[in-house]
Amino acid sequence: MQTPPTTVVAAAIATALLLSACAGMPKFDQQGLPAAVQVPTGHRVAMETVGAGEITYECKAKKDAADQFEWTFIGPDALLSDRSGKAVGKYFGPPATWQSNDGSKVTATQLAVAPAGAGNIPYQLVKANPSVGSGEMFGISHIQRVATKGGVAPAAPCAAAHVGSKQKVQYQADYIFWKAA
Repeated sequence: MQTPPTTVVAAAIATALLLSACAGMPKFDQQGLPAAVQVPTGHRVAMETVGAGEITYECKAKKDAADQFEWTFIGPDALLSDRSGKAVGKYFGPPATWQSNDGSKVTATQLAVAPAGAGNIPYQLVKANPSVGSGEMFGISHIQRVATKGGVAPAAPCAAAHVGSKQKVQYQADYIFWKAA
């Protein structure tokens, strides 16, 4: 009987360890989400990230009521990290853009939102536009924003005297990236 070369044995052990580690990782399950923000069947999770940063709001006159004012969403500025905490990209806007550290990026169009609890920005489902670049973002079809914490419009007053003022609020959310299966 021949003994396999050391490199073959080492590769087999490494593969077995990797597979057993992956088997223990929780798989994202969207079944607990409101139907409006679930990705249609025929797609698979391509990447899971945690976004942490801030959202900028600006005090503006309401669209159809010039004598009333409200905090208006301007855009995000967040670091995207994988589940182990390693920085893998960023999320910024406007327009809302998700960019991988490899330079590939996508913008998207909102399809739906659903409440995520008091004090939290809503869950969101967006349809990705074609990517720029051929890296991690290539082929992304949908992005879900889930597990949101914070990020709602400021509680500070927004009145005529405040028009044009900006406020930043902290937030965190999971961004789940999907591709066609």
